[in-house]
Amino acid sequence: MRAKAISLLQELTEAHSISGHEDEVRAIFVDELSDCGQLATDKNGSVICAHSNEGPRVLIAGHMDEVGFMVQNITPDGFIQFVTIGGWWSQVMLAQRVQILTRSGEKIIGVTGSKPPHFLPAAQRDNAVPVEAMFIDVGATSRRELIEDFGISIGDPIAPWSPFTPLAKQNHFMAKAFDNRVGMACVIQAAQELAEMDHPNELIFAGSVQEEVGLRGAKTLANFVKPDVAIVLEGPPADDTPGFNHSESQGKLGGGVQIRLFDPSAIANPRLAELVIETARRASIPFQVTVRRSGGTDAGAFHMANDGIPSIVLGCPARYIHSHNSIIDIDDYLAMVSLTIALAETLDETAVEELTKFL
Repeated sequence: MRAKAISLLQELTEAHSISGHEDEVRAIFVDELSDCGQLATDKNGSVICAHSNEGPRVLIAGHMDEVGFMVQNITPDGFIQFVTIGGWWSQVMLAQRVQILTRSGEKIIGVTGSKPPHFLPAAQRDNAVPVEAMFIDVGATSRRELIEDFGISIGDPIAPWSPFTPLAKQNHFMAKAFDNRVGMACVIQAAQELAEMDHPNELIFAGSVQEEVGLRGAKTLANFVKPDVAIVLEGPPADDTPGFNHSESQGKLGGGVQIRLFDPSAIANPRLAELVIETARRASIPFQVTVRRSGGTDAGAFHMANDGIPSIVLGCPARYIHSHNSIIDIDDYLAMVSLTIALAETLDETAVEELTKFL
C-alpha cells in the first residue's frame, strides 16, 4: 500500500487542476477506478464510482481542486496580470514558479513577480505586496508574443509548479496541493481495497469540484448521490511548527489521521463522531481529535443537503497548505486510508439508522 500511495500522490499532486478546471485529477480518478464500479458525473463535473450493493448509501469523498490563479489581463509588454482562485496569503506568492494551462493543452512555465524592493520607498518595503501589484513573467516581450506564439489567453487557469519531492526525513514528502490530493488519493486507494472486500452497504466514492471557492461542487454532488452518510477526506493545515503551543497541537505530523469534530462550516454528527473514534481505537489506528476555530470542508455543504446527511471529516495534516510547497508524513495518510476502510466495514444498516434516530 505504501509504494502505491507514493506513486499515486506524486501523480495527483503534479496534476494541474485548479477550481473549475479539475480535468486532470478527474482523469486519474477514472483511470484508477474504471474496474472498481460504475462511473458517472454530475453536471458540474464532480465524479463518482459506485459499488453496487444492498444497504445504506455511504459517500466517501474528497475534493479534486487546488488553489490557483487565472489570467485576468495581458499587458502590452507581455506580462500576465491574474486573479486568485481560492484562499491565498499574499506573503507566500511572490517569486514562485507557476504553470499556465493554455487552450491547446500546453503548459507554460512562469514566475510571479512585482516591482523590486530596491525601487520602493523605504516606507513600503516591509509591507505585503497586494495581489493587484503582482504579475507573471514567462519571458515574453509583447502581448502579441504571449497570445500568438505562446497561446496564452485571458481566462487560462494557472497552478503552482512544484514537483513531488521525498525529504531527508523518512516518510516525509513535499509537494503542492496536498490539500486535497491526499483526500483524492485516499478515496482511490480505499475504493481499490474495498472492491476486493465484503462490505454491508452501497459505497459511492467521489471527487467533488470547486471546494476551494465555496464548497460548490459538494452541493450538487450531495443531490446527485443522495447518500445516507458522508465521510469527507481532507488535507487540513498542520499546527506543529514554530509559533504554536505544541502541547495544544491537534494536527501534528506523525500524530495519525485527524478526526474533525467542529469547524465553522460543520458540526460533526456526535454519534458518527463517536463511532469513528471507537473504530479507530478498536483497529489500533493512530488518530488525533480536532476542533477548529476556522476553516471549512465539503462537510459544510453535505450535512445541510437534502434531508440532512450525517458527516465526518478525516484528514492527513499538511504543513503550509495553500502554498507552493506543503509537507506530509505518509504514515498519517496511510492511517487515514485504514480508518476509511474500517468505517466502510462498520457502517451497516443498523449503525447508519442509529445516527439519526432522534425520536
